[in-house]
Amino acid sequence: MRAYRLGRVQQMLRDRDLAGVLLYDPINVRYANGSSNMQVWMLHNQHRYCWVPVEGKTVLFDYPPAVHLAEHLETIGDIRPARIWTYFSAGDRYDERVVTWADELAGVIRETNPGNTRIAADHLDILGGKALEERGFSIHNGQEVMERARSIKNSDELAAMLSSISVCEAGMAKMQQELRPGITENQLWSHLHQVNIAMGGEWIETRLLASGGRTNPWFRESSDRVIRAGELVAFDTDLIGPFGYCSDISRTWFCGPGKTSDEQKRLYNYAYEQIQANIEEFRPGRTFEDIARSSWRIPNEFVARRYGSMTHGVGMADEWPLVTFSDNAERSSPGIVESGMTVCVESYIGAEDGVEGVKLEEQILVTDKGPQRLSTYPYEHDLLN
Repeated sequence: MRAYRLGRVQQMLRDRDLAGVLLYDPINVRYANGSSNMQVWMLHNQHRYCWVPVEGKTVLFDYPPAVHLAEHLETIGDIRPARIWTYFSAGDRYDERVVTWADELAGVIRETNPGNTRIAADHLDILGGKALEERGFSIHNGQEVMERARSIKNSDELAAMLSSISVCEAGMAKMQQELRPGITENQLWSHLHQVNIAMGGEWIETRLLASGGRTNPWFRESSDRVIRAGELVAFDTDLIGPFGYCSDISRTWFCGPGKTSDEQKRLYNYAYEQIQANIEEFRPGRTFEDIARSSWRIPNEFVARRYGSMTHGVGMADEWPLVTFSDNAERSSPGIVESGMTVCVESYIGAEDGVEGVKLEEQILVTDKGPQRLSTYPYEHDLLN
């Protein structure tokens, strides 16, 4: 799996005539060479980075006290202590440290690919970019390189993703088992975290769980609100599970005892219909814009509060591409559907003058024969007509 992923990145570099890519995003670093080190902390602290040359092994500049963590990885040819010049670490000496950083990095780049000064970078502070440009390099979009590389999964990646989904759905089952009147949203949400960590997962990216009237509009975060009988409970997992792969699944449940209302069923059935129809759109060779134009038409009463997109890619996080809706299809990512892509198909149905809303989402694989569901958690039969 590591060899495949590194090969994907290097193919993107060759296609763009780039000497290599400088990576700071810890998810990109992990994709390129398999190394992991305090992933969430590194998302907002630039204390480790990686150089991926167009040919050969990567050079990892790791957090200085932790250079031993990646010694076993065959995708890494050299491990060095990171030259850290963030204000948190360097204070007012950041301008001195960025010079040391740039000098060392420039030497590594020229050593691994002499003669080519075209490089890419994903997340790079303006001071770092300026320092590399002063040393003769032109900097290009490294995130585009990585998103394109990450978009096609091989069988090993799919196995890792299925492992993550299994953990996620075990957590969902625990949540549904614990759902009862009197439990708070936070208490219910905590079960997903607990199962994920206990089964080797890593973190959850959001806190998207809401109940009752807090389900409409969407995007309210989990709170200490007490869930009551007769209410809907909606959530979006956004879970990073084993092997660092994302499980992005949404469900809406009914909190019993009691009977589901006609309005709750109406909302749920619209969301279900949207999901099922849009899954079938994903077949190799179609453009993302074409899919958006032919996607399920959202009834007018739900357009104002619809979800932000119809579909997005998924892998080690939410990824490219993004597919919008029929009335703004031109905002979809340029490109075509390819076999091996994994995407999440979304629905949110809630009216501006309504009380509750329904959130559903499925994770699917695009195959030569069409879409294949990866997420398998059952729907609420009491809410389906």
